[in-house]
Amino acid sequence: MAKNLPNLWNTLSVMDVGGIKVRYYSLRALEREGFDIARFPYTIKVFIENLLRNYDGQAITEEDIENLLHWNPKSPGTKEVPIKVARVLMQDYTGVPALVDLAVMREIVAKYGIDPKVINPQVPTDLIIDHSVQADYWGRPDAVRLNIKLEVERNAERYEFLKWLRTPLGTSGSSRRALV
Repeated sequence: MAKNLPNLWNTLSVMDVGGIKVRYYSLRALEREGFDIARFPYTIKVFIENLLRNYDGQAITEEDIENLLHWNPKSPGTKEVPIKVARVLMQDYTGVPALVDLAVMREIVAKYGIDPKVINPQVPTDLIIDHSVQADYWGRPDAVRLNIKLEVERNAERYEFLKWLRTPLGTSGSSRRALV
């Protein structure tokens, strides 16, 4: 368990989960410190917990947290909330173009003699490949095989690109660089 975690407004708490001590930031502790956050929408509470968990005094300051602790729906203010996400989930329609952009950026920096590994997402990102499968054949013993064959033919370029992305950097045998 990490040491020296900040304990703003006495929110750092510990609970036992299956014999393992887990630290977390308690929103109830904020209530005990006099902040009326019980009335806040769930999303604001999530943002407050995120700020407490990621507080570093620079990117996220006490002032940032205080601003949100005094959130008022009638006068929400104009200050930005510096949220740090733990994970990004992308669907293939947005994720594949993002991967293409990363591949191109890596190729360009490699041309300038820079290690392409410097072009990397800062947040863990999962890509979900999800698309409809057409059924062109049915009611015959070879329908599944024929539909899979057509699926692969229709999406061959996408599948090849995604497979290429999974190869380690510099091992593809081509001038292109993989992302993983």
